[in-house]
Amino acid sequence: QVQLVESGGGLVQAGGSLRLSCAASGRTFSSYTMGWFRQAPGKEREFVAAISRTGGNTYYADSVKGRFTISRDNAKNTVYLQMINLKPEDTAVYYCAASYRAYGGDCYSEGCYGYWGQGTQVTVSS
Repeated sequence: QVQLVESGGGLVQAGGSLRLSCAASGRTFSSYTMGWFRQAPGKEREFVAAISRTGGNTYYADSVKGRFTISRDNAKNTVYLQMINLKPEDTAVYYCAASYRAYGGDCYSEGCYGYWGQGTQVTVSS
């Protein structure tokens, strides 16, 4: 019931910055908890960051805490991932995902994310 399209990936040197965007369409954007995940070659997909429906709560993987910031603009139906001080180990395809609960409230477990974007490549060179 929601379509997600990521953008903003690219090639950056270690220590650089990128901002990823995820544009949503379909059901009301503010009804969804939003998350970012990433998958490196040969690795399992891993959680990166999540944000509550209103943006009041955020959560981060330890590996990105202090370097990445998730935010959302519900008026623009968009969620962002600002990444600074990028490291080669951040290289991956980054996906945004949407979690929905009809009764309200936020659900952050991976099983709650029923909608996924196509991904955008982030490559960090040494």
